[in-house]
Amino acid sequence: MSHLRIAVLDSGINPSHPHVGGLTNGVCLTGDGISEDTIDRLGHGTAVAALIHALAPGAAIVPVRIFDRTLSTNLSTLLRALQWCVANGIHVINLSLGTTNESYRDAFAEVVARVADAGAVLVAPYAMGEKLLLPGTLSGVVGVVADSTCNDAACTVKPMTFKKAFGAPPYPRDIPGVPRALNLNGVSFSVARVSAYIARAWSSRKEGEPWERFLEARLDQEPIEVLLRQ
Repeated sequence: MSHLRIAVLDSGINPSHPHVGGLTNGVCLTGDGISEDTIDRLGHGTAVAALIHALAPGAAIVPVRIFDRTLSTNLSTLLRALQWCVANGIHVINLSLGTTNESYRDAFAEVVARVADAGAVLVAPYAMGEKLLLPGTLSGVVGVVADSTCNDAACTVKPMTFKKAFGAPPYPRDIPGVPRALNLNGVSFSVARVSAYIARAWSSRKEGEPWERFLEARLDQEPIEVLLRQ
């Protein structure tokens, strides 16, 4: 798995954080254009990257900064970031965000097809609470929901409205001495856990096999908690 590349589309990553490892050069895509400034000034992307590194330490993590001063972006920036991933050899795209704007469906569907053609996989929230999200509800995207009933390393298959999604705990890497209630939480970290699972299972999938079908079958055979504790 040492050559597997996971892009974290988020607020950047703090490379000096003690829980972060396996970082490679990334890119910043914001309203100001493109740069190499991937430093995290909000903390969210660093927490996502730290969790992925803890669960899939052999993977290379590529910061793709799409947030500037707030945890929000626009369609143009997000599409550019996904296209950058396709052009730069990314295997797993960890996207911890989504939108309810149905007018974006066609644009997302087009870029999701490009991701699949490149042999990569996009992991994104299927829903946040009761709100269904794009692109996570699209066919070909591994959609994720928060499932706080799971054990820390567990993952579940969840039959949903449009397709099956995958549930995982909504918690980041624990900070010793800090109660979870005082730390970040949310579906972002469920997505990160599923991205890490995919990285660990990457070599087991047959070429061309739909990711959702592969994950469902693999979880039936080998629960995620077994795989992640090897």
